[in-house]
Amino acid sequence: MTEEDKQTEEKIFESATEVFVEKGMDGARMQDIANRAGINKSLLHYYYRTKDHLFNAVFEMIAGQMFKKFAPVLDENLPLEEKIRFFFREHIAFMQKNPRLPSFILNELHRNPERIRKLIQNIDINKLWTTIEAQHKEELKRYNITKENIPQFMTTVAGMSVFPFVARPVIASIMEKMGYDFDNYLEERKEYAADFVINALKKQEASNKM
Repeated sequence: MTEEDKQTEEKIFESATEVFVEKGMDGARMQDIANRAGINKSLLHYYYRTKDHLFNAVFEMIAGQMFKKFAPVLDENLPLEEKIRFFFREHIAFMQKNPRLPSFILNELHRNPERIRKLIQNIDINKLWTTIEAQHKEELKRYNITKENIPQFMTTVAGMSVFPFVARPVIASIMEKMGYDFDNYLEERKEYAADFVINALKKQEASNKM
């Protein structure tokens, strides 16, 4: 592949990402992507023969970026509380830069649930739990986090981070009427959400001692 080919492909990929995130798979057209990339439609089809093929590549890239972003959560040197703070800080910051992504991903997962199965089929869930348990055995015991209830914990944490973006039009409108700035709210949420989860865990710890 020549340098010109590489640059053209990168331009197509970047333009396709923007169009797909804005319009979704069903709403996007190859002509839209070609126009955004500043090329003709025939050239676009030369690099990516079908819209579905291009969409799959874009979706997998986005998902891969998100998974890679949070790899430090598995760092054995970070205590559990710091990992919780890291997640909220980095996850919310990532979505601030990509505010359409949560709705885009949720919509596409509903449209084609098989896609997420393919993305996670190579992830060893049991190994992931074993790693977390080995790193935080005492903390998990104190907070009563088990293999059975870890899905509850993980989805609770993720929901607290994602929901403000999915429901942004409603939340932002309500906040505007109340005199609050939505961007400031997101900055504050990085700490507020982390504190909320950590305090809940500490209350669980105190309850276990009674």
